[in-house]
Amino acid sequence: MRIAFAGTPEFARVALQAVADAGHEIVLVLTQPERPAGRGLKLQASPVKQLATRLHLPVVQPRSLHLDGKYAEDARAAKAALRAAAPQVMVVAAYGLILPPWVLALPAEGCLNIHGSLLPRWRGAAPIQRAIEAGDGTTGITIMRMDAGLDTGPMLLGEPLSIGSEDTAATLHDRLAALGARLIVSALARLPELHERTQPADGVTYARKIEKSEAAIDWRQPAAAIERRLRAFDPFPGCTAEIGGQPLKIWRGRVVEAANAAPPGTVLAGPPGRLVVACGGPALQALEILEVQVPGSRRVPAREWLVRTGATPS
Repeated sequence: MRIAFAGTPEFARVALQAVADAGHEIVLVLTQPERPAGRGLKLQASPVKQLATRLHLPVVQPRSLHLDGKYAEDARAAKAALRAAAPQVMVVAAYGLILPPWVLALPAEGCLNIHGSLLPRWRGAAPIQRAIEAGDGTTGITIMRMDAGLDTGPMLLGEPLSIGSEDTAATLHDRLAALGARLIVSALARLPELHERTQPADGVTYARKIEKSEAAIDWRQPAAAIERRLRAFDPFPGCTAEIGGQPLKIWRGRVVEAANAAPPGTVLAGPPGRLVVACGGPALQALEILEVQVPGSRRVPAREWLVRTGATPS
């Protein structure tokens, strides 16, 4: 098939590679413009653009696809490029721009989205993180035909994937990216025979975008909820707290039983080399911190940080 592909991050790059490997003719790639990245904040092409360049695929990078407004010129150029490419279908994966009606209507077979949840649960921007944060045991991939709503279109394919007790957003992302790549290739091969299923009205939830402002740990929350958020926010934005006057990123922890009750946020006395903090929720449940990061440094086990700083958990 003649395919236009719209995507930006690593999740989308995996899908683009799979579509290319399946032998489809990728006539145009849409991806976000270069963004500052790394400590030097140098402009860096998206993973999708980097792959498209290696595959010698044509790329456009509009700042918007709306034909009026601040970046209307970008949108008009993208529209001309899409019309000239004449794709039969557009594959969309974590693109980052809203597709207006003119884009949705342009390919004869419509726009197929690779969504990182089992719809209608976790529509929106951050389905992987919100599923972990909520304590879901299962997530998955849905291949859907896009409409004007927010992840509301009819579903073509779906497959569940278990969420492990130690899964982070990073590890679950990688498994979902591989599953999404496999399912979109299957959907493209079977497109004429696939039956659309309307999303059920029950079970709709929204995965709002992850904000940096959510990083600060609220020790009044139950230890289990904090532990899930540590995993959900790894690698971005991480969770932050101040321990013994030292600002830290807390990357990993586990729920433990405390010997005594204490106000949430209290660092509890315990065996040497262990860092345990009192939390809210069930009595005597606390969070043992297992991995930390001092600003400007690398992640280290909490035990190593305690030894290095001479901090005493009391």
